[in-house]
Amino acid sequence: MKNWAGNLTYRARRVHEPGSVEDVQVLVAESRSIRAIGTRHSFSDIADTDGDLVSLAHLPRILDIDSSARTVTIDGWMRYGDLGPRLNDAGFALDNLPALPHVSIAGACATGTHGSGDRSRVLADAVVGMELVVGDGSIVRLVAGGDPSGIPLEAAAVALGALGVITALTLRIEPAYSVRQDVFVDLPVDSFGEAFEIATTQANSASFFTTWQPGVIDQVWLKRRVSGGEPARALADVAGARPATRALHPIPGFSADACTPQLGEAGPWNERLPHFRLSHTPSSGDELQSEYFVAREHAVDAFRELHAMGSQIAPLIQVSEVRTVAADELWLSPAFGRPSVAFHFTWLANGDAVRALLPRIENVLAPFAPRPHWAKLSTISDAAIAASWPRLGDFAALSRRADPTGKLLNDRVRTVLGRE
Repeated sequence: MKNWAGNLTYRARRVHEPGSVEDVQVLVAESRSIRAIGTRHSFSDIADTDGDLVSLAHLPRILDIDSSARTVTIDGWMRYGDLGPRLNDAGFALDNLPALPHVSIAGACATGTHGSGDRSRVLADAVVGMELVVGDGSIVRLVAGGDPSGIPLEAAAVALGALGVITALTLRIEPAYSVRQDVFVDLPVDSFGEAFEIATTQANSASFFTTWQPGVIDQVWLKRRVSGGEPARALADVAGARPATRALHPIPGFSADACTPQLGEAGPWNERLPHFRLSHTPSSGDELQSEYFVAREHAVDAFRELHAMGSQIAPLIQVSEVRTVAADELWLSPAFGRPSVAFHFTWLANGDAVRALLPRIENVLAPFAPRPHWAKLSTISDAAIAASWPRLGDFAALSRRADPTGKLLNDRVRTVLGRE
């Protein structure tokens, strides 16, 4: 079995598809090494194991909206693209969404995946409750502000699968809203700093797409909430970038049919916040991905350093995306304790060349203390990772208490946590 991109073949001896939470409990209790597998959108080996993999695809679906508490409880398999329409039909929404609605909610939260926006935290920040099957097969239920199990929710929301198999999540919701999406093209590279401030302060979600060519940044995507009718007129320009006159795909040459509606056409939040439609293949499919988070204050300097090596990046890149993420207090979140800017790379499927280039990119970003996305490709050392996540040691200690035999770990997580 391979991951979504096909760059990773899972080493598991068995793949289980239990039909009930009780079956999950038995599997976890009896296995010597077990990991949960979601929609397989990880490009790294963060979900891999040489033991048992368990998929929750055949568990009963759960969708329980509590309108008074403004929460929704879902099962551990549900995807954002499945939840969005049903939540919107009930008059509710999530604060933010990932670019791809195809990913599982539990998997996205567990790896620190995010959307975009100065005021939007990683997706796991919406988690206010969890149901975990822990190493001995018992069920632990976690709630915000409470810690009866000894596992803080701030540690469990982004936990890399190291604390248990997520069988249910409770998420914070809010009243449904509409969003308009506008795209601008050909932003002069020298105007990035000015455009970055305009876009990130005036839009709820802003994405800069570049292929690292000299002179211009290809596209700027702005998503803005509509309240009480249409917002103020679309911005005439963004620091010299021109409004697009037709719908575009972030990757040059690809059809915009796969993308959510643009050109200022307002629509439901779940049909605008993602970049791609659930009914289409996300992104290009034949690709590799890397992503690095640095403090937002270093956004312009880090961009300039990366652009200076554009001649090395351009031959291997399909597109890069630059987004902001608000700070949070989740122990293993890439945005823990600092407002961040994320530099995302969608590579051509040339593994050897990409792996050779990553250390050079990471060296350029090193002065900015980059944190890699857990589910994407990186060669940053474990020592650098430990230095970048202030609560990593606390999480490692919690992991030892909660899972003393390490059955919920794999080689990658064990190394990161220093549990050799």
